[in-house]
Formats: sequence, C-alpha cells, structure tokens
Amino acid sequence: MNFTLIICTYMRPKPLLDLLNSVKKQSLYPDEILIIDGSTNDETKLMLSQNIFQNLIYHKVPDNERGLTKQRNYGINRTSPDSEVICFLDDDTILEQNYFEEIIKTYSLHPEALGVGGYINNEDVWEKVSENYQPKITEFFYDGYKKKEGSRFVLRKKLGLDSDVKPGFLPEFSNGRSIGFLPPSGKIYEVEQLMGGVSSFRKKVFETMRFSTYFEGYGLYEDADFTLRLSKIGKLYVNTNAQLGHFHDASGRPNKFLYGKMVVRNGWFVWRVKYPNPSFKDRIKWNAIVLLLTFIRFSNIFTTNKRQEAATEFLGRFSGWISLFFNKPKLKNK
Repeated sequence: MNFTLIICTYMRPKPLLDLLNSVKKQSLYPDEILIIDGSTNDETKLMLSQNIFQNLIYHKVPDNERGLTKQRNYGINRTSPDSEVICFLDDDTILEQNYFEEIIKTYSLHPEALGVGGYINNEDVWEKVSENYQPKITEFFYDGYKKKEGSRFVLRKKLGLDSDVKPGFLPEFSNGRSIGFLPPSGKIYEVEQLMGGVSSFRKKVFETMRFSTYFEGYGLYEDADFTLRLSKIGKLYVNTNAQLGHFHDASGRPNKFLYGKMVVRNGWFVWRVKYPNPSFKDRIKWNAIVLLLTFIRFSNIFTTNKRQEAATEFLGRFSGWISLFFNKPKLKNK
C-alpha cells in the first residue's frame, strides 16, 4: 500500500529535523514525504539542504497558502497519483520505530476504514487495573486502565457536566473526551474524531472532502471538524500500537489571547457542524462548560507562575464567548 507523509511546518527547523530522523528509522518507510513549509524565513529549507532524506520533496508555500488547513490542502493537491493513504504528522512529534507499519496494518485489518490515527504515548501515566475496578472521582478509568483525572474533569464530574460518551466521540453538548483518553492497551478502537497531527486517511476521501478554510492560521480544532464530518460517511480508528511522542514546541504558536478566543469560537463551530440544532439543555451545558473552563483559567492567575499567560488567555476565552452573541461563525463554509 503506497503512502505519502505530509508534514506542515512553520518556523520549527530543529523539531522537524528530530521528526525526520525518527522517520528515517521506520520499519516501513513512506513512498513520499512532502514538507509543506509556511515559514517566513529560509531556515527550514537550509536545514533540509544539509540533511538528506529519501523520497522527500520540499514545498515553500506562497503567503496566501500559509496556515495549517491551507498547507494541508496544498500538500494533498501535490501527492503522487500512486498514493493510497496520506499520513499527517505535527512537526514536533517523534515516532516509535513501527509507527507507519502499525498504521498501514490497520487498513488491512479494517478495509472499511477511511482514517486511522496514531497514539501519543508521552502525555499520561496509565496503570493497568482489574476490569471491575471502581475509580475514585480523581481518577479516569477505561477498558482496564486508570490514570489521574485532570482537575477540570474532576470539577465537571462534581457539577454533572462530565462527558457521557466514549473517548473519541462527541456528546450532544460537545466538550467530550479526546482520543487521548484511550489507554495504551494495544487495541484498535473505533472513534469519530482523530487528532490531525497523528492522523492518516485514504486518499480517495479527499476527492470529495477537504480541511475547512474556516480554520485559518494555527487552525485549532480543524482536525475535529474534518474527522467528525468524515465519520458521518465511514469508519475511523485509533491504533494504540502506532505510538509516538508529542513534544509541544512553543515556537509558531499564536499569542494567548488569540488562542483563548479560538478555543471558544472554533469549539462552537465544531459542535454545530456535528449537532446543528442542539436541544436547549445541551446549549445550557455547552455554555456552562465554556464559562467553567474560562474562569478556571482566570483562577490560574493566582495559582501559577505564568500569570500573564493565564490572564491573557482568560480574556481571549471570555471575549470569544461574548462574540458568539453578536457574530457567530458561519457554518456553511466547510
């Protein structure tokens, strides 16, 4: 099965080099690697000229094609006609040696799959327990594994605002648990959402679907939007044996005000793409969760050392929530 790897990058030559060195060690190597560079300087191009990688093709995008979703679509348009699967990776990830082997194997095991996601293995500490384990409120338990619950979810549990569906699925009031809440069980799980930076798709899906241009620039939640739409017409899976590390590089990220605003507005967009007409109860829940998370971020001003970041993101989130009463995102642009 021929497959292409597309890496969209922006001002991150060193993390990109680390990723490509892990690609070089793969048990199954991509037939094509497309680097789609939106950087405003030539440091990434220079790095690649000094380090040779097999099957790699470099593209520096014009200004009007810069931004994650535009760069992804730019890369899709330039894949080889022979490619059957397109893999996407964030430029600050590092792969385990069998990552692509496990991804491609999943398409053989599940020929109906339209997309397959990988598994980030460096963000949580899981512990295997018995199947009938009764978790504490401070723990998350799923499929025989438990991990420490984040404080935000603990509070949501206490307020009756926890997700009521499996990880990787979106509740009717949105704000569910991502595929990051799937345990390292070695299993393949069916989902309806994938994380774009660790995803792959059959190339044929791009004949009729593309990443939404609504998500400009940093593109927060563009992956949720795309995969929720795709899951309406076919199956998506996560292979927890296709593992990699995600090393969140701060370079190339938006300022905290814009990030906070995107969290709310882009979150609203994704919710309404999946559920265009939510019930009154689900609208109340969505708004309650947004405000809860917004004011938790406000409390971080007093509980963390990064007070300015917390204050700026709080203002962005609150501004984004207020803006929805006057200027909602337009859903028809997909």
